[in-house]
Amino acid sequence: MAAKANIIIDQGTDFSTTLTVTADDGTVTDLTGYTANGHIRKHYTSATATVFTCTFGSPRTAGQLTISLGRNITSNMDAGRYVYDVELTSAANTRSRLVEGVVTISPEVTKA
Repeated sequence: MAAKANIIIDQGTDFSTTLTVTADDGTVTDLTGYTANGHIRKHYTSATATVFTCTFGSPRTAGQLTISLGRNITSNMDAGRYVYDVELTSAANTRSRLVEGVVTISPEVTKA
């Protein structure tokens, strides 16, 4: 079952957060051989998605995954509420949802 986490992103800024992937017993998951994908959509059925850049920490045995968006992307997102999730796919092609929730894009005042 995916963890639930809501995110606030300031429009026009760089966003990044690091997730540590653990098993149910709290042990860190070795992410060797995994791929990751994460999308933000205005609502679950939206055809258009904003895609997170997903980067694994080194070494992958530390279980860390960073999701990020550059300011060139966040500045083009309308302020408001969105939904997101991040999924992992193992080397054996098993897909699981790591985290999901609501993204709130906080409007930018300074347009530099």
